[in-house]
Amino acid sequence: MIHLVEKRIDKSSRSLRERFRGRHRFEHWYVDNQVYFITARCRDRYRAFASEQAKEIFWDRFQHYTGHAGFFPWVTSLLDNHYHTVGYLREGIQLKTMMQRLHGSVAKLVNDLLPQRRAEFWRDAKGREYFDGCVRDVRQCRLAYRYTLTQSVRHSICTDYRDYPHTRINVALDRGLSRAVALGAFLENVPYTRYECL
Repeated sequence: MIHLVEKRIDKSSRSLRERFRGRHRFEHWYVDNQVYFITARCRDRYRAFASEQAKEIFWDRFQHYTGHAGFFPWVTSLLDNHYHTVGYLREGIQLKTMMQRLHGSVAKLVNDLLPQRRAEFWRDAKGREYFDGCVRDVRQCRLAYRYTLTQSVRHSICTDYRDYPHTRINVALDRGLSRAVALGAFLENVPYTRYECL
């Protein structure tokens, strides 16, 4: 029998008001002992990671800052203008620092390669740099993992994700799921409307 554990959720947003015109504002959640799905895209879909050199900068900084934050990536896929990752984070508050440092260093170093610097490297027109989602259950985790794993196929880069060197698997799905269930690392008691219809 699985017992649901009440998790403390710390949040941050660009505004102190939770709602605007009846809609919930975008916010980041910092939850301990949590499986996360994280994604970010370059502003205006700019292909900042089109070169192998730019991709290697991303991987170097990603490995460095995820290691410092205690984020254990299970699967990560980097394309020319965005990336996705699914992984486990021990201390939720580390997410904020990890993302600030990862995105700041990648933006600076990749900008050094580009023909023209991009002042708003990640941030979209609404001020959002990335999306972080606390994974609610095994089913949602399987969906997020598969979505991340098959990015190169979805974007017609190749027909088999195993042929794309910028999709990296650090933890097999079944192994990650087994560990996450044992740790109680899903946010099961908080509904997520997007996945209620699946």
